[in-house]
Amino acid sequence: MQIISIGYILECMNDEKNYFGDLWQTCLNNKKRFNRTKLKEILKRMEVLGHIKKHGYKDDAYYVKYYHYSMEENIGFINNIMFTYESKINSTIKNLENRKIFVDISKGLISSKFNKYTKSDYELLLTSMSGMFELASSILWTKENSDDDKLKKELKNCFNQINEFMAEINQRLLQGRGTEERILLQRDFTSKIPKAGYLKI
Repeated sequence: MQIISIGYILECMNDEKNYFGDLWQTCLNNKKRFNRTKLKEILKRMEVLGHIKKHGYKDDAYYVKYYHYSMEENIGFINNIMFTYESKINSTIKNLENRKIFVDISKGLISSKFNKYTKSDYELLLTSMSGMFELASSILWTKENSDDDKLKKELKNCFNQINEFMAEINQRLLQGRGTEERILLQRDFTSKIPKAGYLKI
């Protein structure tokens, strides 16, 4: 898993059309080109978070950045993403509460097995939580790089809502579990949290 800077990817792009082939040549990872598949995944995540927009198909496809034209549009976009992740997390958490996620936990937490009856729901939960953590990271980056005080205030509200929601989910999932399982769950959650302004891919 790599840590990718949102700001760096945007710096690699000009203010007009950015074709994938050009980005592949100019966006470097430790002075080396990204794997094409990896770069496509990075751009896909950047689009999900609203930093860029893809236009066209296949060889004619290009990306543009900063395509939100108003504060209302930007915040509305973020709220839609938050609602999507909240719905997915709430849906899966219902199937995981009061049910074991890990079984056969070894001494020292060196190894464990998934409960086959909760494995798919747990993996979906982790994917959705990872998306929510990336959204929070993206919000912090946008807030730090904006000169719009009204936008920054709204972004702060969005970030606080995410924090409150994730704290509640964490409490619901850990409640009633043994120490060993709680440690494994916390370890999984922590591994999904990127630094502010970064993605984990």
